[in-house]
Parts: sequence; C-alpha cells; structure tokens
Amino acid sequence: MGRADERRAQQRGGRRAAPRPRSSGAVGTPGRSGIRRLFTWKKILGTFLGLCLLGIGGFIVLYLVVPIPEGNAAAQRESNVYKYSDGSILARDGQVNRESVDLSKVPKDVQHCFVAAENKTFYHDSGVDLRGTARGLFNTLSGKGAQGGSTITQQYVKNYYLNQDQTVTRKLKELVIALKVDQKLSKDDILAGYINTNYYGRNAYGIQAAAQAYYRVDADRLTVEQGAYLAALLQAPSQYDWAAATPTGKKLVQARWNYVLDNMVKQKWLDPAKRRAMKFPVPKEPKGAPGREGQKGYLIELANKQLEQQLMKQEGITQAQAEAEVVDRGWTITLNVDKNKQAALEKSVRAQLTSKLDPKKRKVDADVQAGAVSVDPKTGKIVALYGGQDYFRHYLSNATRLDYQPASTFKPVIFAAALEEGATTQDGRPINANTVYDGTSGRQAVDHGTEVGFGPPNEDHRDYGNINVQTAMDKSVNSVFAQMGVDVGMDKVMSVADRLGMDTKGMQAVPAQTLGSMGASPLEMAGIYATFDNHGKKVTPSIVQGAEQKSRTVEMPDPVGEQVISRTAADTVTSVLTGVIDDGTARDSVRDNPARNGQLVAGKTGTSDENRSAWFTGYTPDLVTSVGLFGESTSRSGEHVPLYGAGGVPRVNGGGYPAQTWAAYTFDVTRQAQFDLDTSQGAAVEPTVTPSITQSPSPTPSQTPSSSSPSVTQSPSATPSGTPSQTPSRTPSQTQWPSESAPGTAPPSASFSGDSLDPVGSG
Repeated sequence: MGRADERRAQQRGGRRAAPRPRSSGAVGTPGRSGIRRLFTWKKILGTFLGLCLLGIGGFIVLYLVVPIPEGNAAAQRESNVYKYSDGSILARDGQVNRESVDLSKVPKDVQHCFVAAENKTFYHDSGVDLRGTARGLFNTLSGKGAQGGSTITQQYVKNYYLNQDQTVTRKLKELVIALKVDQKLSKDDILAGYINTNYYGRNAYGIQAAAQAYYRVDADRLTVEQGAYLAALLQAPSQYDWAAATPTGKKLVQARWNYVLDNMVKQKWLDPAKRRAMKFPVPKEPKGAPGREGQKGYLIELANKQLEQQLMKQEGITQAQAEAEVVDRGWTITLNVDKNKQAALEKSVRAQLTSKLDPKKRKVDADVQAGAVSVDPKTGKIVALYGGQDYFRHYLSNATRLDYQPASTFKPVIFAAALEEGATTQDGRPINANTVYDGTSGRQAVDHGTEVGFGPPNEDHRDYGNINVQTAMDKSVNSVFAQMGVDVGMDKVMSVADRLGMDTKGMQAVPAQTLGSMGASPLEMAGIYATFDNHGKKVTPSIVQGAEQKSRTVEMPDPVGEQVISRTAADTVTSVLTGVIDDGTARDSVRDNPARNGQLVAGKTGTSDENRSAWFTGYTPDLVTSVGLFGESTSRSGEHVPLYGAGGVPRVNGGGYPAQTWAAYTFDVTRQAQFDLDTSQGAAVEPTVTPSITQSPSPTPSQTPSSSSPSVTQSPSATPSGTPSQTPSRTPSQTQWPSESAPGTAPPSASFSGDSLDPVGSG
C-alpha cells in the first residue's frame, strides 16, 4: 500500500476501499454491459436511417413501376341479380344512372361544399395525406378496419382507378397514383372527376344524377344549401337519405350539413350572415328505379343493407365503402324470401286492407301506410315482407321504418323482463301470470310508497279493478303494465328489450316507455316475438341467404344466436299471449276467423297515441309475423297523422285491420303445430282464473271496486277445477270483460291530460 493509499485508508477509518466489480458481460471494459454495447445510439440511429433509406428506395421503385391505370368506374358497374329462396329470379337491378358534367356547370359555391366536407387543404396539397395513409396502413395491418383521412384526390383515385379493397397493396397503389394524378391533372379536373364518379344513393352516380334524384334540378341550378346536403351524403348515402333515414340518421346528416357550411365560413368561402340565414333543404321524395316496382324495391333495399353491414363487419370498411362495393357490382344475391309466402302476404294486404281504402271518398285513406315482416322463428329467415303499396309510390319501407310507436305490442317485453329478473310487486309477491294488480284507469304508479308521476289511462278510460296479469295482457290494461314496469325497474326492462333485439340506444328508461312510446319497426317486433317463439334464443331476422360476386362469396351470420332470456320466461310469455287470442283484443279477428283450421296462436295487439299507428304481432309455432298500420300525411311531408275514419271505421285498432291481415295470411300458409312450452303458467296451460279480493293487488287499490270490474270470486292461487286445457283454445270466461273496441267503435269523447284523446299504448 503506498503512502497516498495509507493516508486515504486512515481517513476512512482504516479500511481500504474495495475495487468496483466489473460487469460480467464486458470483460476488459468496465461499466458497460453486453446489451448496452449491442444497442448503442450509433447503431440504433444507423438502423433507423437504413430503414428509412430502404423505404424511400422501395417507394421510388414503386413510383416508377406503378402507372396510372385506365379508369374503370363505369366498367365496374354490373347488374346485381336477386333470387328467391328457391333460386328463381326476383329482379335484375343495376342500370347505371350517371351523367358527367363539366365543372363549369357546377356553381363555385357548390364546388366548395365538397372541398369543405372532405378536404379543406385540397387546393394546395400534394394530393395525399401521409398521416392519414399511414394510419390506414396501420389499421389494415392490425385488423382495425378503415378510417377517414384520405384526400379528395385519393378518394377519386380509389373510385375511378382502383376499388374499395382494404389491402396494403391497394393503399400503396392509391398513394402512388394520387401523387401522379395530382401532377398530371389540374385541381379542377380532379374535383370534376371526384364529384362525377361518387355514388350519392338513390341509384345516382355523379352530381348531375344526384341533383335530379334529390332536388329535381340540374347541377347548375343547385343552391349552396342543396350542395352542402349532397356533399354530406357521401359519408353514408343510404343512412343520410332523408326519405329513408331514421330519426338518428336525420340528426347525423343535419349535423354533417352544418359542418360543411361552417367549414366554408372558416375558409372564407361563405359569408357568415348568409350562413346564419340558411335552412336545411329537405330533399324531394325519390322516384323508383327500374326493376324495383311493387315489393321488389323494398326487398332489394333490405338485402343490400344487410349485405353491406356484413361487409363492414367482415372487411372493416366504412358504410360508404360498403355501399360502393354492393350497389351495381355484379352480385348474385339469394334471399330467404319464399315466393309463395310473399305472394300470400301481398294478397292478404290487398284483400284485408288496401281494397277497403278509397281516398276519393275518405281523405284519410290516402294517409294509410302498411308494413309487415314474416319470419321463420327456428331459422330466423325473413320469408315474406311488405314495405308499402309500391316502391315507386312510397320509397321508405314501412317494414323497416323506426319512427312509429309499437304501443301495447311492447307489453310482453315488460312481462318477460319481470319473469327474467325474478321481479316482485311493491309488497314482495313474485310477478307471474296470476299476480293481481289494480286495473283502475289513470291510477298513479307507485315506487315504494312514492308516486312516480305517471298514471296512464286505459283505453276508453275503462276501469278493471282487481285483475291478474293474464287478464291485464288479454285486455291490454295500461295501468297494470305501468305499475309492473316500475316494479321491475325500467332500466331492467330496457336492458331485456335490448337483449331481445330492440335498438334502445338513446332511449330513456322511464315509466312512459311501458306504453311502447319509443319507435320500432315491424322487422324489429317480428324479431322480438320470434325470440319468444324460439324459447328465448335470440332471433335476428335475415333476408340474405347468400351472396356471390364472381369467385367471391360472402358468408352471412347465423340469424339464430344465443339464449338471451330463459326458456321458461319466453315460454310463459307465449302461454300468456295465447289468451290475447282466445279471450282478449284479437278474439274476433283471429280466434273466430273462419280461415283458422286449428292453428295455435299467440300474439298482441297495439294501438298508439292518437291512433297514429295500429299493430298486430302474432305467431304460430312455425311462423312469426308483425303487421303495422301507420298514419302518414301525403300532403305534409310524411307527418304522422291519426287514422280515425280510415277504411270507413271510426277508429283503427290493432285487433282490426292489422289482425285481420295477419290472420288471412298466416292461416293460408301455416299448418297445425303444437307449442312446446316449458311453463306451468298462462292461458295455454291453465283455464281462466278470476282474482280474489282477499289477495292484495300491487299496490293496494281502492276498497270500492269500479262498477265495471268483474265479479271477484276465486283466488288466483287456487287449483283450477278439472283437468287443465291441453290446447290454447279456451272457452271464454262467463264474466263478460270489456274488450278492445271493435273496428266500428267510435273514438272516445272524454279528454285527459296530454295531447291525445286516445291513450298511448292501448290494445
């Protein structure tokens, strides 16, 4: 030890510092591990620069070898062929409606609408969006699907030179060709190509065809407001078509329209004062396309929509891309529609409804719209559909529209939720077919002693006193189901509705929904009731059996899904709904129908607020059909109007024309079959049971029964005398219950709080 070392050791208390250990992986190089030597900043930077140079080199090669191809937009257009389930031809659809116009024929402000909507930097960019393209490539590689970000030039290249394939190769070609096109063509030429090749819906390709299809004007006569709507359409043509859009679709397209105009203001292409004065330009009603006359157009539209939805899910493309892939692209699409059942449904609507309408004699008859969907509950196949009198005369399909209330056809969903959730009344009694409720009209629903501020009247303000759930369903008693909804919990009711197939997005879970005050379609209600018929296994009605395009085949999802409610709950609902046929609001039209040949039937009627809609959704063991009648003004842009007086009857009820149409069709195409029910409740397995005043209803009613209440003599829990009926057909109870008004009954004259003389959700 040297003197210096000794001195330092003494300063540390006589201990010599231990030498620092060397890294085991770095012999002879203290302080540096093998990993650190492997990943030095120089090597990382070198690798990165090497990859960049490789990428640049590859792109240069790609740029040199990929030419601008010949345009193929028109060449890709081929007729689609649609077939019935037996392979026979339904329609050949696809005559291309396109007329290109010079950009000078399009007002400058309208040109700016498209730039503001899709690519604000269009006039000074290089034709590509590198960040958007990189994001698209990453999403394609990672399987996340397509996202926005393409420039107008890229979209034009995709539409005119390439296709909608979501592959890395196609996206790289799009990038290269877009750069070349931007160098070769002027911005005006590119914009002209873009607006002339896009699909705008209504079988319209290009801005000239779109201007005629939506506003009956040539492109040079379009206003800024109209141009902004056409530009907004390109994001989702069928969803944003005002004539067929759902309430949500209308909100979305208006928001998109505002976005376009606001962007024009930001770009100083539109005066702010003029912008504030602009109103949304509602498009005109569409004209039918060749090959879509009668019911064909409705069948084709739904088939296209379901195929597009599958392509979006399967290939991760946007709705606009899916439409461009389906419309006029040479598909052979086989439908599940049975030719004979389709003919029978159309015949039934003519015989039971449209033949009885005479607009010359009764103005209201022109406002009647009918829709129906028929589904095989075991397979989920849509075997027949009625969308309206003629696709040329009424573009919006009444079979799929979601803007009318299903009214009391929603009541079985409430009962299903009560059974599925094991719900109890306010005093703790399990809710089942025999549970007693107070059927007094207008009685306030109560939640643990507190009124919830909702007390709906029954139809014609009838009081029923103490009745069990079976009778309340038979007679469609609003006050009972309002209280039941509160007992179950409306959040649980809406959750079960969603599982059964109702689109509940944006719906509030409030007691008023017990009256079916939301929007629904015959297609949706047919799916819900098919799920009941299929013992609780989810049925999503499907119209497409298969689709082929040259060597390409699209597999459609199985319409029958998983168990969404228990079999017992579903079968109990079916059992109870047989009582509506045998002792309730559908008795005259269905039970006593002379065409019935022993078929067992379950179903529910519905008549909505101010008689604006009337429904019957019913089923046999092998067929579910939902029929809806809707009051739609022919003179006031589709405004909802009452059906009072239509067809010569004072009020149109669900047990009238809808049930009659349903019966004439169903009894013509179905045979006798047994419901295979796993339940001990309801009209299908028990004789009529009359409640007793000794059992407290929920909540406790007035001690003095209404004068119109039935005599109360037998406890619902008592064992029925004799052998239970082996079929749903029951001898009506000797007690004469008030039933839903027959088609000839006059509307009520009494009024109540609200804007209607006819209570929402009556039977």
